[in-house]
Amino acid sequence: MPRYVFITGGVVSSLGKGLAAAALGSLLQLRGYRVRLRKLDPYLNVDPGTMSPYQHGEVYVTDDGAETDLDLGHYERFTGVPARATDSVSAGRIYWSVLTRERRGDYLGGTVQVIPHVTNAIKEFVLGDTDDADIVICEIGGTVGDIEGLPFLEAIRQLGNELERGQCAYLHVTLVPYIASAQELKTKPTQHSVAALRGIGIQPDILLCRSERPIEPDARRKIALQCSVREEAVIPALDVRSIYEVPISYHHEGLDTQLLKALGLPADETPDLAAWKKLNERLRRPEGEVTVAVVGKYTGMADAYKSLNEALNHGGIANNVRVNLRWIDADAFRRGDASEAVQDVNAILVPGGFGERGHAGKIDAVTFAREKQLPFLGICFGMQLACVEAARNLAGIEGASSTEFGPCPDPIVGLLTEWERKGVVERRSAEADLGGTMRLGAYPCAIAEGSLAEKVYGANEVSERHRHRYEVNINYKDELEKVGLRFSGMSPDGQLPEIVELPGHPWFMGVQFHPELKSQPLNPHPLFAAFIKAALEQSRLV
Repeated sequence: MPRYVFITGGVVSSLGKGLAAAALGSLLQLRGYRVRLRKLDPYLNVDPGTMSPYQHGEVYVTDDGAETDLDLGHYERFTGVPARATDSVSAGRIYWSVLTRERRGDYLGGTVQVIPHVTNAIKEFVLGDTDDADIVICEIGGTVGDIEGLPFLEAIRQLGNELERGQCAYLHVTLVPYIASAQELKTKPTQHSVAALRGIGIQPDILLCRSERPIEPDARRKIALQCSVREEAVIPALDVRSIYEVPISYHHEGLDTQLLKALGLPADETPDLAAWKKLNERLRRPEGEVTVAVVGKYTGMADAYKSLNEALNHGGIANNVRVNLRWIDADAFRRGDASEAVQDVNAILVPGGFGERGHAGKIDAVTFAREKQLPFLGICFGMQLACVEAARNLAGIEGASSTEFGPCPDPIVGLLTEWERKGVVERRSAEADLGGTMRLGAYPCAIAEGSLAEKVYGANEVSERHRHRYEVNINYKDELEKVGLRFSGMSPDGQLPEIVELPGHPWFMGVQFHPELKSQPLNPHPLFAAFIKAALEQSRLV
């Protein structure tokens, strides 16, 4: 019988509910429990796939091809449990499913209402596909008081009555701000947030109180009294130097112990945090540092490249070095001033992206890395532009471009309309809706013997996650290989280029997939470990 933990937030957004869920999941794993982590988002988009990164941050993709909230990346990185399509749902998808049923006549002519139809659909999602879990952690997006979040809060309130006693617990993340002019912490925002939650019918079992200053015992007692929560269940969540210190900090404050008590589970054993402590020791005392330039399109929004940022840090952890990231707007990157922007970097990375804006600067960045012999990694769109750059500057194909930008004489990159997935042919067209029409999820890649890719992975076949509409045109493979580019990774049928590299260059690789989505702090992705190692070796040459 799975138990359920519902995590809500109040006062303000961006308090770290997703990080709290991930850290809690990790702590419960270390105590021997099987966990699943889920995100319930109140926005009306069916999924975040068509949302701008400036609106919602990165889109995290699961093995089974679901486009989900970036918090699922936190969940995977901290627990290693692969997320599934059934671990993420939005209000849009819930309403879509309800209205689809209504159109089919499933409700037998009854009036369709938020209660019970929408709330029942939410409960079905929460309770479904949980046979492999002892504890299911469900994060509710938004903050208490948001009108769009009310159906989700009502659904989890109902579950509190319908599940067996001790089968669910409520954890509320709130803010205890420090007012500098008064030189004191204020508990009133937390009191109001909990009052709003209780007004909906939910009494939290645990309060996780974010604060930049230690919360004194008197303040904790006051919060406990006013919010009807045990004093030991008022957990301070103080700022830490790295997100990877959060499991250690939360355990020290008793979060996992209090949660297990709320669920009626034994909490006597102490989790072994040695791996997390060793990781944080490396972060605090690196043996060196490297600087990596990331030439991208959304550099003004940190969450747009969340998984990439973390994966590069994981590569640093693997090599025991600090990775300094220099974010460079692709529109501002031109050959004329490239040397000034990247003169002292040890490697260049061009990440994924969509659309024509910024592509010229990214191509310039590829050229700079190739000519200056700097380690280079191109991901998804970055790999495609590396092929365009080689076609133009090595093969002399002046009309080389991507049909993503419009018709061109030599479509080095084009829209693929048909491909095979697990023996089933999938199709799309240029006129199809944007949502869900990409090559999404995990696909196998066959790696050539003797290649850099084989050395990096230590394997001849890997599985990596994709999210893109356009592919490198296989018809130009021979022409590009004649001028030095090597297609070292291909789909098993040999039709889809997955990895390109440049033999003779110190370290040059482009990949069609998104390796950052599978990197974890305790298990860095080999591609990022190798890339940062190459950057470290380059730094020693300077």
